[in-house]
Amino acid sequence: MKKLRLSLVVAMLAIVTAASAQLNLGLKGGVNMSNFYGDELTDKNMKIGFHVGLAADYDFAPSMALQTGLFFTTKGAKVVYDFPIIGKVDGTLNSLNLQIPVHFAYKQDVTPGTRIVFHAGPYVAYGVGGKISSNDTELGDTFGDNGLLKPFDAGLGLGVGAEFGRFLVDIGWDMGLVNVANFSNGNMKNQNAYLSVGFKF
Repeated sequence: MKKLRLSLVVAMLAIVTAASAQLNLGLKGGVNMSNFYGDELTDKNMKIGFHVGLAADYDFAPSMALQTGLFFTTKGAKVVYDFPIIGKVDGTLNSLNLQIPVHFAYKQDVTPGTRIVFHAGPYVAYGVGGKISSNDTELGDTFGDNGLLKPFDAGLGLGVGAEFGRFLVDIGWDMGLVNVANFSNGNMKNQNAYLSVGFKF
């Protein structure tokens, strides 16, 4: 009987917690500044891209939330590299990805309706397309059996933003922890800085 009562109390607390939590959905997008890091890259320069997607914000306490979503994001770099298949490339490697972040966020009230948001956590991503080009000439696919990158990527991200009512602004950085080079002895990992704006429904 005592175990039953305890189970009921725990279940009621879980229901109350879930009811008090707030799930907010919204749209979010912005500019990417992506690059690779790795020993084999003799030269590498930032590539400008974009991201856009559906964001979800789960407020489970007055100042804490879980932030996630599904985003279409472009990554890659302008590189000089002696690839084993196609030789030396001085061009652009474009990577199109679907990405899911899962960040813990701490929100600090500044003024009524305005909060500063600090967030960090892991992400997973999967490459769905992209081309390698040099001087406007396509040299091959980014992914696939003969592609230069593996499609799966994962890493850590962090950022800081601000919420102005339903509007938000965010800057952040993702660092890949997975070697995405699709050739022997390769070592290439993604890194990406971004600036986002968004709107909560």
